[in-house]
Amino acid sequence: MGLTKQYLRYVASAVFGLIGSQKGNIVFVTLRGEKGRYVAVPACEHVFIWDLRKGEKILILQGLKQEVTCLCPSPDGLHLAVGYEDGSIRIFSLLSGEGNVTFNGHKAAITSLKYDQLGGRLASGSKDTDTIVWDVINESGLYRLKGHKDAITQALFLREKNLLVTSGKDTMVKWWDLDTQHCFKTMVGHRTEVWGLVLVSEDKRLITGASDSELRAWDIAYLQEVEDIEEPEPKKSKASSPGIQDTHEPEEGTPETDETPEDRILTCRKAGSIMREGRDRVVNLAVDRTGRILACHGTDSVLEVFCILSKAEVQKKMDKKMKKARKKAKLNSSRGEEEDLEVNVEMTLQDEIQRVTNIKTSAKIKSFDLIHSPQGELKAVFLLQNNLVESYSLHPSTPAPQPVRTSRITIGGHRSDVRTLSFSSDNIAVLSAAADSVKIWNRATLQCIRTMTCEYALCSFFVPGDRQVVIGTKTGKLQLYDLASGNLLETIDAHDGALWSLSLSPDQHGFVTGGADKSVKFWDFELVKDENSTQKRLSVKQTRTLQLDEDVLCVSYSPNQKLLAVSLLDCTVKIFYVDTLKFFLSLYGHKLPVICMDISYDGALIATGSADRNVKIWGLDFGDCHKSLFAHDDSVMYLQFVPKSHLFFTAGKDHKIKQWDADKFEHIQTLEGHHQEIWCLAVSPSGDYVVSSSHDKSLRLWERTREPLILEEEREMQREAEYEESVAKEDQPVVPGETQGDNYFTGKKTIETVKAAERIMEAVELYREETAKRKEHKAICKAAGKEVPLPVNPILMAYGNISPSAYVLEIFKGIKSSELEESLLVLPFSYVPDILKLFNEFIQLGSDIELLCRCLFFLLRIHFGQITSNQMLVPVIEKLKETTISKVSQVRDVIGFNMAGLEYLKRECEAKSEVMFFADATSQLEEKKRKRKKREKLILTYT
Repeated sequence: MGLTKQYLRYVASAVFGLIGSQKGNIVFVTLRGEKGRYVAVPACEHVFIWDLRKGEKILILQGLKQEVTCLCPSPDGLHLAVGYEDGSIRIFSLLSGEGNVTFNGHKAAITSLKYDQLGGRLASGSKDTDTIVWDVINESGLYRLKGHKDAITQALFLREKNLLVTSGKDTMVKWWDLDTQHCFKTMVGHRTEVWGLVLVSEDKRLITGASDSELRAWDIAYLQEVEDIEEPEPKKSKASSPGIQDTHEPEEGTPETDETPEDRILTCRKAGSIMREGRDRVVNLAVDRTGRILACHGTDSVLEVFCILSKAEVQKKMDKKMKKARKKAKLNSSRGEEEDLEVNVEMTLQDEIQRVTNIKTSAKIKSFDLIHSPQGELKAVFLLQNNLVESYSLHPSTPAPQPVRTSRITIGGHRSDVRTLSFSSDNIAVLSAAADSVKIWNRATLQCIRTMTCEYALCSFFVPGDRQVVIGTKTGKLQLYDLASGNLLETIDAHDGALWSLSLSPDQHGFVTGGADKSVKFWDFELVKDENSTQKRLSVKQTRTLQLDEDVLCVSYSPNQKLLAVSLLDCTVKIFYVDTLKFFLSLYGHKLPVICMDISYDGALIATGSADRNVKIWGLDFGDCHKSLFAHDDSVMYLQFVPKSHLFFTAGKDHKIKQWDADKFEHIQTLEGHHQEIWCLAVSPSGDYVVSSSHDKSLRLWERTREPLILEEEREMQREAEYEESVAKEDQPVVPGETQGDNYFTGKKTIETVKAAERIMEAVELYREETAKRKEHKAICKAAGKEVPLPVNPILMAYGNISPSAYVLEIFKGIKSSELEESLLVLPFSYVPDILKLFNEFIQLGSDIELLCRCLFFLLRIHFGQITSNQMLVPVIEKLKETTISKVSQVRDVIGFNMAGLEYLKRECEAKSEVMFFADATSQLEEKKRKRKKREKLILTYT
């Protein structure tokens, strides 16, 4: 076997040029004890934490592959729950920036995440129509709530009661009793999707936002509380007693469908609606932590802010109204006093919820978050559609509050998609240009060094010397910028249509441009006298024009500057001699126009990429097609050779970058990371770096490592990855009593749960083998009449020479808490009898009671039929019953004792602090008395 050609692997190095992605929501996070200064923003698969005051990125929560779709900070401010496109949820610690807990249960993107008041439970809603409640402390799923027929838009815990309320795109709002995990009420008062849902006024009022311009308000009355106010039970049945329930009944039948009265936990009655100014759907509806400020926005750039008044404020308002009404009545009535007693003022919803003001942002709002400080200041932060974060402050209590923009994060990215990228000759600076600006980045620090306004840029390059850059625009202009000052030196009208392509000449004296006006123009650099200063400045002058029959899409010089390749709209590439502009070759074969092309460093090959998804490699000597490669699943947008090699990169609208070998026609590797179509890429002059830009607004830097890449291994890894993906897509294992496709449990089968089940199976098999060996060894020792050395299993040695049964327990402890149930579900029943016997041993020893009970009860639940029908297992189950009950009660006693001890210590501390408080108070009083006496003495002496 001959030597294989060695390639070096390129790996993802960084994501930059992105401030925030559109798919997720922005949230305030508490960091270093500061509230209202830091915000967490989704950034493709990562989460960026920005400092609003400095405009700096201070922390990156690293994601894996999937895009972030939802963020929710925990009530204690220490953690951030992040939901992803594939339905997984990770909980990151904001102190360390690590994501230690992962929940896999949903099949589609996460749309809603909410913690309960203490932060112990997390409710997640998804596009797969399910809501799952997770136990954050135990890191496991509690239950899955099925009932909605379309994506969940919001899920909220109630503060005092163990209830959950969810809204969905199926126009329903559902109430769930979490003690019994069933839906006890469905509100059908909406005719369109319910996009937002908030609870206000101490959970006594629900406000929903739908696809129209009303915010509907619903009054919630809890029946236990209602019954307490009522008279005793027998009297209530009489029609004469007008109870609260009776008054609610007729109205209530209309907006909701209800079960029998016994099942009801609360009643929900429509209280009215608040009209929004926006005519479109509610995109986000939220209330701040204190529940005082309510805000919502539609698909435009206006946030409408409302204030929810307290009972005292409402009462004050009503008294004022009453006064006015009485005055009016007095004026109107000639009879005077008699009538003013009958003045009646209705309390409307507008009296309780008051419009404060509107906040207008500089672009369409994608999401927002509010924070209401104790001083009465409201801070609002917005993630906008054009890759921008803005924050505003407002004082809602003032008579005519005016929002003030306090900060905006803009420098770290372009407002629109980057359409062209270039590297400077020293590999240090990267140029990116979009529809409104050119930015120069430092590749090492990824900081933006310069921002210059420009027209819609399509192509660019650094002028030799790296002090100026040239941009070609959509209107056909050439724009020349000086980097030191950031000034636009000159704008030249080069073409009548879009200027699609620029190519620097190899002798570096000039360049060539191709445009939509069917012409190719040749330009030379020259120094001209600057009107403003004595020095000369760089300019360009046109030398020649080549007129063609079709629009020019791409131009490229050959390295010896003898040939010029021009790609035309008629799907061909024409090659011309540079000196005479005579026609040399025509490369035809693509079915759609060639969008990009490049010529190799030695001038032997030209590679062309087309909208027909193919890349063709041609010889430049005869124009013969060496190979046609099906490169991408969508148009090939950009193609560039790695300097000094026959390897080239292609970028496609299928979100992928691929590296190819033009000699062997091999696909070397795929760089995956972008989530939208890729517009362009640039390879550094050294070939060590690649930078790419995409419709997801991110720029990505890829770095060449020293790690060799072997094609066979690469293919093998690809196949493994495909298999792992297919495992997750397989049908979930069915539990007896369930129908196929229905999943009652919270987990889902992933490659991790399959691996965990395999580890359990291997451990049980090792236990079986070792116990058999030990029996044999005993028999041998008996026969020999002396101790024979026992060969120790190397795995058990590695774990510190533990017993086979202890090894099985170690494996159970090693499984992630969130994957435990799902791994046991995949486990074949043949292993269960051994596991039950082992559990009996472990529980008797009193080790890891909680973990073992959790596994035991789960196995009993899913294999109930087989376990009860197996005679061999009856004694095992009997023993388990005894040991489990006694050990669990022991554990409970210990926990109870510890709780009581902690309570006692808490009381002691409180008592101490009270004593201290009183001691302080008395000493202060003594001090005051002493000072007063002193003062009196002084006065006496003076007098």
